[in-house]
Amino acid sequence: MQKYTVVVCDHIHQAGLDMLENDENINFIMAADEPKDKLKKEILPQANVAITRSSTDVDDLFLENATNLKAVVRAGVGVDNVDIPGCSKQGIIVMNVPTANTIAAVELTMAHMLSCMRMFPYSHDHLKNQRIWKREKWYGHELSGKKLGVIGFGNIGSRVAKRAAAFEMDIVAYDPYIHPSKVTDLDMTYTKDFADILACDVITIHTPKNKETIGIIGAEEIAQMKDGVVLVNCARGDLYNEDALYDGLKSGKIRFAGIDVFGKEPAINNKLLDLDNIVVSPHLGANTYESQYNIGTQAAANAIAAAKGMSYPHAMNLPIDESQIPAFVKPFLEMGQKIGFLASQVNKAQIVGIKVSGHGDIAEYVDSLSTFVAVGAMRETSGDTINYVNAEFVAKEKGIKIETEALKDSAVYKNLITIKLTTSEGTTSISGTIFDDNVQRVVTIDGFEIEFALKGNIVLFKNSDVPGVIGSIGSTLAKNSVNIADFSLARNKDAEALAVILVDNAVNDTTLKELAALDACLSVCYASL
Repeated sequence: MQKYTVVVCDHIHQAGLDMLENDENINFIMAADEPKDKLKKEILPQANVAITRSSTDVDDLFLENATNLKAVVRAGVGVDNVDIPGCSKQGIIVMNVPTANTIAAVELTMAHMLSCMRMFPYSHDHLKNQRIWKREKWYGHELSGKKLGVIGFGNIGSRVAKRAAAFEMDIVAYDPYIHPSKVTDLDMTYTKDFADILACDVITIHTPKNKETIGIIGAEEIAQMKDGVVLVNCARGDLYNEDALYDGLKSGKIRFAGIDVFGKEPAINNKLLDLDNIVVSPHLGANTYESQYNIGTQAAANAIAAAKGMSYPHAMNLPIDESQIPAFVKPFLEMGQKIGFLASQVNKAQIVGIKVSGHGDIAEYVDSLSTFVAVGAMRETSGDTINYVNAEFVAKEKGIKIETEALKDSAVYKNLITIKLTTSEGTTSISGTIFDDNVQRVVTIDGFEIEFALKGNIVLFKNSDVPGVIGSIGSTLAKNSVNIADFSLARNKDAEALAVILVDNAVNDTTLKELAALDACLSVCYASL
């Protein structure tokens, strides 16, 4: 059994560490408390995948020593401390976990917004620490009826907008990288004119930090705002120019600001702290127990998937510009790679051709999808040498023909992909779709209409459709201490049946041989995702 080494460079939630330790394919090294010099020079050379946070820079020295590294997982949203171009040059995939702390950041934004409007931290201090009861000093403003400008309408910005709407605010959203319907379908206003944002009563920003967004709010923009505007930033430091923000707060042009992030952190000497019309917090966007659990477990899951070569969720340096594709496409890319990997384990022979078909809106993206499917399908034969950059070249070198097909809408599913893997032994066809909340499901295999999750250890058992088969399968697995987690069954018109059995642990060759020896068995195979 091949084992992969995952090095955890910084502290993550214990639940994530448990996932790594309990996976029999993973050799897990906890190096969060090791000196950085030792980490980079002595430990990293062993790593196939590294998990980092803000305490470890993925810099020249890191990459120089990580000679066996194929992926870096940044346990969080920001990747400011990761040299993405440097990783790309070495063929190292960079991933993050962008949705793990979404709710925490959303709720902190609302806390800052409310604190700015009602000055809660100051009234709290007045009463609790100064022991002064002076109600007339603390007249605030209501959110209801105010116009909120949201810069960036992604996972966090859109959720802030929904919560603000519940406070009866009027929402105006600015985001040139989304379809306007994402906003208008919520009965909110979408604008391409940044002046519409500057005219709002309250402005909150939720964008990544890049050349386009650094200083997006500066002196010129603040001058165009209405007097008494409230600004909130719980995203990244330097999105608001801090000098301009200071001047605006000091003059009263900006009535109040709620700031969680700063250009230089820790910000203990930042001049903004000298003002009495600002609410601050020390970069707490992800500081909830729930988000830390999510970050740790998602980072661990991504690291395991990358180590095994199954998929690279939320990869940031793929040869596909993810900002140019709709959000619904990304889970299909991941699922396509998993299906390709599954098909190659079901049909273990020399690959001749890979055909990727798309039904519905996903059909427009079958060319991108084919790259991911090819990486998954060739993983069994090419090992760690296959990646998104060289997949087409490797396929051509091996004489594998890759085809794509865009079809009409599916009669049953809004979006459906079908992967046909042709080998020297025959063709395996697997179709999959994604249900609400990004739940990935296989829905057909070789004509059998059967639904199951794309995860874990899977036994596929094809048999003559006769009585007693299910019991025989169950007793055989039980005898070999294999616990069944899920059992799906389908039949066809040829009096055949297919059972797809998800099990809790790996299935060895002895168990497979005993299953194959059952009287009704036509074929049996095992796959691990």
